Amino acid sequence: MPLLDPLDPIAELAIRFALNAVSMIALMFGMFYRRYRDKELATTAAMFNIFAFAVLTILSSVEFSIAAGFGLFAILALFSLRSEQISKIEISYFFGSIAIAVICSVLGTGLALVVLILAFVLVAAWMLDHPKILRSASAAKLTLDRIDPHVLSDTEAMCAHLSERLGVRVMNFQVNELNYVNDLARITVFYRT
Repeated sequence: MPLLDPLDPIAELAIRFALNAVSMIALMFGMFYRRYRDKELATTAAMFNIFAFAVLTILSSVEFSIAAGFGLFAILALFSLRSEQISKIEISYFFGSIAIAVICSVLGTGLALVVLILAFVLVAAWMLDHPKILRSASAAKLTLDRIDPHVLSDTEAMCAHLSERLGVRVMNFQVNELNYVNDLARITVFYRT
């Protein structure tokens, strides 16, 4: 008897889990954490990956209705309503972690295709978020101690004010929150040094 029978469901599950774990670690800790140093999001995405892999493996091996699938995604959507706002790049990596779990857990796809798709996903993520591709632009989240009167009406004046205050060339900014009760503004600034 061969050491690893390709038709053995337990062996295939172990291979799929290993592919999932290696790919998720490469994405979340090899790329995301090394570039952004956000331990909390890297750990959260890794845990979601493992949990999604487990749930989707069970669901792909039993008959599962479309209504139940929509219910599952509705539950996942509630997390976004209860969670703090995260950036677009964080959402991309988080979704990538979940996508890896889906790719690896769906039974019926050949392991060669799974490996090929995982390689494509990881290479694409590495290339698209490589620091040398967009090295001239950086972003920072700021909380301003007062709401500038030009924050919404005159973006050029606000960029000039932020450039002077921060000592960098502010290219653009995004208003995340205006709190008139406490006179605070939370913004994301896109700048070049």
